Amino acid sequence: MRSNNVMGLAAALTVALSATAALAADTIKIGEINHYKRMAAFAEPYKKGIELGLAEINAAGGVLGKPIEFIYRDDQGKPGEAVKIAEELMTRDGAVMLTGTIFSHVGLAISSFAGKKKYLYLAAEPLADALVWAKGNEYTFRLRSSTFMQASMLAEAAAKTDAKTYATIAPNYAYGKDAVAAFKKALLALKPDVKFVAEQWPGLFKIDAGAEVQAIERAKPDAIYNVTFGGDLAKFVREGTTRGLFKGRKVYGLLTGEPEYLDPLKDEAPVGWTVTGYPWYDFKEGANKKFVDAYKAKYNTPPKLGSLVGYMTAQSIAAGIKKAGSTDTAALVAAFKGLDVNTPVGKITFRKQDHQATMGAFVGTTTLKDGAGRMINWSYKKGEDYLPSDAEVAKLRPAAK
Repeated sequence: MRSNNVMGLAAALTVALSATAALAADTIKIGEINHYKRMAAFAEPYKKGIELGLAEINAAGGVLGKPIEFIYRDDQGKPGEAVKIAEELMTRDGAVMLTGTIFSHVGLAISSFAGKKKYLYLAAEPLADALVWAKGNEYTFRLRSSTFMQASMLAEAAAKTDAKTYATIAPNYAYGKDAVAAFKKALLALKPDVKFVAEQWPGLFKIDAGAEVQAIERAKPDAIYNVTFGGDLAKFVREGTTRGLFKGRKVYGLLTGEPEYLDPLKDEAPVGWTVTGYPWYDFKEGANKKFVDAYKAKYNTPPKLGSLVGYMTAQSIAAGIKKAGSTDTAALVAAFKGLDVNTPVGKITFRKQDHQATMGAFVGTTTLKDGAGRMINWSYKKGEDYLPSDAEVAKLRPAAK
């Protein structure tokens, strides 16, 4: 009798597992790893962008006859936790590839892991240049315009002024280091006589804004290059404004014009800074406006830049799977090399030589309007115009295989 019971249980378990496998096969699963609790104000708009993109893709029939499903996991902003989750998503949850992350150090950890395990990883938001160059690998691609690209856009604007001396302030981790190095390299190439007279490196989200402002003021620079963001940016702007640091000086702000960072400043937003950002409120026609209208209709709130990146992440993954004709990793990697994707900002391409997408950035000047920070006199800079040549990439990416 016991034997029959065991056999019956085994049969039932087999049926249940078969049903679960069949259900899993009904969707194409993507593992999405991000800092949903620690960076909720930034990760949630990104997630909403993904969901809008998925709704459109799946309503049109999905890809390869199946809907795409994202499995969202929170890594608490910790590289070790992100790597653990990545393994679970691929081996336990049936994900065919990985995407996500905001922090560069977390993205670099997942990229290294993906390279070793031969998992495809689409780095959606991390900006560190090492992701596609010094630490690039066969299995990692990056969607968002890189630190080098955006810093080069600001350096181009700075080179058109009479400023001769510069101070920099950036968070002391991979992204901040890359951002300063890229700006210095690009500006010195355009104006070799420029000098950098001060570099400030506050800990990420641990800025002592008063001390940083005093140190920059002592250096008496003609211009300032700012890479702080989030709460650090708010403190730096407040202290700098109170102490007159920005008066009569050119200031260049990487990311400062993005709604994620500009909106919380409200009427304390700086005026006259040259920044990269996202002027969603100014689109009058075309694909950009169509995206903004669709997002507002779905969520009853305007998009952030992260919303756009999330939407483009879903678009890119769907395009890659369609081109591959399969969810096999080797086929997906081959498909992403040279992949073209039609997006709200126009067609972008994932370059074969370094796996960097040609998504560009909006560059403009900050102002106050109706008690809120806005970008004016902006233009969209194409990403391909600010990327290194094949010969330069070969030097920057020596270890990629």
